[in-house]
Amino acid sequence: MFKLFFFIACVLFSFNLFAQDKVEWTVVYNTENQSVTFKAEIEEGWHLYSQKINEGIGPVPTTFTFEPNKKKYKLVGKTIEPTPKTEYDPNFEGELSYFAGTVEFVQQLKIKSSGEITGKITFMLCNEEMCIPPVDVAFNFKS
Repeated sequence: MFKLFFFIACVLFSFNLFAQDKVEWTVVYNTENQSVTFKAEIEEGWHLYSQKINEGIGPVPTTFTFEPNKKKYKLVGKTIEPTPKTEYDPNFEGELSYFAGTVEFVQQLKIKSSGEITGKITFMLCNEEMCIPPVDVAFNFKS
């Protein structure tokens, strides 16, 4: 039983590392306008799904989850993304919205007290032949 568990853990860990090789995330906080920008640089041939997709057909949308802390900050509105490319995705046999190349997502904040803000980015990558299971990447920045 332990060997099976160890094997599954190794496979999931390797997918996580593989996914992180295909996209590089940069998180930058702008003190002037109290916003955080999440920049994804996606390897050529791969794409990252939008936050707004038809979840009924399969992939996991990109999400930004902030660790709640009412004393430090408040989210203002939803995370903004540019207009994604929408087309038929053969992996899921349906119309889906995604980004390729470089994309920036922006979240406006209202800072109540300075300090570290943490959270995670959940995303899924695909190319024309395969998909990588969803991956969580932790982020942090100082406000």
